[in-house]
Amino acid sequence: MFAYVLRRLIYAVPILIGVNLLTFVLFFVVNSPDDMARMHLGARHASAEGIERWKAERGYDKPTFWNAQADGAGRLTETVFFDKSLRMFAFDFGRADDGRDIGREIRDRMGPSLAIALPTFLLGLLVSVSFALLLVFFRATYLDFWGVVICVAMMSISSLFYIIGGQWLVSKVWALVPISGYAPGLDAARFLVLPVLISVLAGVGSSVRWYRTIFLEEISRDYVRTARAKGLSELAVLFRHVLKNAMIPILTGVVVVIPLLFMGSLLVESFFGIPGLGSYTIDAINAQDFAVVRAMVFIGSVLYIVGLILTDISYTLVDPRVRLE
Repeated sequence: MFAYVLRRLIYAVPILIGVNLLTFVLFFVVNSPDDMARMHLGARHASAEGIERWKAERGYDKPTFWNAQADGAGRLTETVFFDKSLRMFAFDFGRADDGRDIGREIRDRMGPSLAIALPTFLLGLLVSVSFALLLVFFRATYLDFWGVVICVAMMSISSLFYIIGGQWLVSKVWALVPISGYAPGLDAARFLVLPVLISVLAGVGSSVRWYRTIFLEEISRDYVRTARAKGLSELAVLFRHVLKNAMIPILTGVVVVIPLLFMGSLLVESFFGIPGLGSYTIDAINAQDFAVVRAMVFIGSVLYIVGLILTDISYTLVDPRVRLE
């Protein structure tokens, strides 16, 4: 097991380096610091002196990859690439344009993002798998047909409709929960109930159809017919055999949402005023704060790679063939 995990970690290193290099090229080669300064300052204040001052304040006035005027190791360290890219591997993200420490902001905002994303993930997974098993249990009936119709209808509706409609109905008309905002501690529950329910509702349609397809594929296999021939009930077949053997594709789908557990939901956090990483990213994009955007892209890539490694490890727990290989 240790050698298996070690190989996956070694495979992840060049991927992370490649993502970091690509991000650097997009921000500092394709979109040069001069272009950043013009977008940030605007056409009225984008004089040559203003651009140079803006670059000097943020450390963008250094050479990109090689500083020929420095001595020794400074030729590599006193560059934009080292200062803005390589330091991210030590999770040193520097400061935002407003002067605040990006690392501290990420640590402070991770809690609200997890508070909304973790219940959404667990509740959504429970509801989707349970509903998909229910449709499979009553397959080829009117319940299965109308369940699929409802799922397709829910998939066709934009998540903005659920957010705005939920705020209007639950918060404004019924006045059950606040329409937006956030509070620390246990008081956060009344602000998180509506965002969590809306997030689950917005994603349940596609998830149920995905899990239903997986379960229908498994239920037609030979081992299921053998289990029925031995006298097992349909519920026992579904939960003891079909669900267990469908875990690998389920785990593959679950890994996609792992970065969102920390990164937060961009739309939900913005519309509900939750100070998480999702709203932090949206605010940085609107303010053209390139340092924050780079940091969030890097964290997202790290979390996705971690999710892939966790998925590979989980495969060894549910599939003996992976352990044998």
